Amino acid sequence: MLLQLALDAPEHLAVLAQVADLVDIVEVGTPLLKRFGVSAIATARELTDQVPVLADTKTVDGGALEAHLVFGAGAMFMTVLSSASSATQNAVARVAAEYGGIVVLDTITESGKHSLLPDDFEFPDGIAYVAVHSPTDVRESGQHSSHHIAAVAQMHERGLRVSLAGGIGPDSMSDVIGVAPEIVVVGSAITSAANPREVTQWIRSALINPGRGWPWDSN
Repeated sequence: MLLQLALDAPEHLAVLAQVADLVDIVEVGTPLLKRFGVSAIATARELTDQVPVLADTKTVDGGALEAHLVFGAGAMFMTVLSSASSATQNAVARVAAEYGGIVVLDTITESGKHSLLPDDFEFPDGIAYVAVHSPTDVRESGQHSSHHIAAVAQMHERGLRVSLAGGIGPDSMSDVIGVAPEIVVVGSAITSAANPREVTQWIRSALINPGRGWPWDSN
């Protein structure tokens, strides 16, 4: 399982400098992209040692234009919404192929539904991962659910590789490890921690060695 660190605020870039050697993918989150534009991608790359960067564009239209912007700025991954038109998804995939980039299909707009993707959903060539989310606003409104974790198994049954995100931290990590998504996305559990590096080390250890137990259990 790969560890993806999600950065949503300017101050999170300082956290990245502390933990860059411990993560597999650095996510420039949507709020950070909206604040600084694609320059945030360049900044994230400068703070890491060749760690791939994901631009969480959540693209819904203008697929080719946005793909050229983020891949041209040095991102290796970008997201396109599952609710976007197939034309947009295909446009993103075509441009990604030009750059050798990777596309993640984001199902956040389908969160909470019994089936995140219709049975007859046709994946464009070049879609590498499906992102399964518990949306931030839903969680902050007090609605907590593990539905997104359970949905990983549904995606795996369809032969899809999964990126799992949303409220992942010490309380949910054992369940996350149990469903084994290919990418585990962690944000505030690291960026809001008193000691981000220590927490990141614990998480990375748990993902690499699932049988070792969770370090918080002994604290």
